[in-house]
Amino acid sequence: MTKTDKDLIPVQALLMPKSIVHTAKILNWISPFLASRFAARIFLTPYSYKRPDREKGMHQNSKKENIYINAIRRKVVVYTFGDSPKKILLVHGWSGSGTQLSKIAEALLQQGYSTISFDAPAHGDAPGKRSMLPFFIETIYQLEKTHGPFEAAIGHSLGGMSLLRATKCGLQIKRLIIIGTANSITAVTKNFVKNLQLGQNVGRLIKAYFDDRYGEDIDNYSGAVSAADVTIPTLVIHDKNDVDVHYSAAHEIADNLKNGELLITEQLGHRKILGNKDVIEKILKFILE
Repeated sequence: MTKTDKDLIPVQALLMPKSIVHTAKILNWISPFLASRFAARIFLTPYSYKRPDREKGMHQNSKKENIYINAIRRKVVVYTFGDSPKKILLVHGWSGSGTQLSKIAEALLQQGYSTISFDAPAHGDAPGKRSMLPFFIETIYQLEKTHGPFEAAIGHSLGGMSLLRATKCGLQIKRLIIIGTANSITAVTKNFVKNLQLGQNVGRLIKAYFDDRYGEDIDNYSGAVSAADVTIPTLVIHDKNDVDVHYSAAHEIADNLKNGELLITEQLGHRKILGNKDVIEKILKFILE
């Protein structure tokens, strides 16, 4: 399979082991309820992958700390890249790591900013097998206290959704940039069960399970819902060829922002967009305004 072919396949479908899909189908034949519980467990399990060469420089040149996040009782790995007092928080997406935004971090370093990022629980070098959106959010809150204040924050995919929620709930930053961020958690679960080759009834059962587990409608964490209460300047970046998160999500989020700006790119997909020179230049300009 060529690199171009891979870019046309959602990462969940690309990395999903065939044994997992086969097991899910069998359980669904026995009971959609059992299939939903199995799928929920897989939904909370990030995929692991070898750190790309493009991220190794940031990994090697960062100060790394193992930090215990009190609110979730989990450990994360925190990266400090650079030593400037002007700090920017970077938040990776699902199955990513604290060096995922390395090209953006390197460009910010040249402009006199240091960056703080982290491997969320069960991501990168952080311990654990499962993770979830609240883990990202609680890590952001604690790092603001221990490693902030931050001038701005940049989040990719789930990291963008986490930052929207954290900003809505009091994260003190001057500017926010989100890249390839999903709007609806319901839509995320629907895409997940589609990639698992299960029916949408299983998707509804998964969402109901999470609603019950967290004691609220988990769509309260959705991008556009949080965006409605975000007042700081926010740059929303998304690619038309993103097969992991449809670019309509960017329009839905931007429409709810009080001070939003939208950048739609083409042919960059969900991941390549993070290293694109034009995108990085736009981010720098937005931060420096």
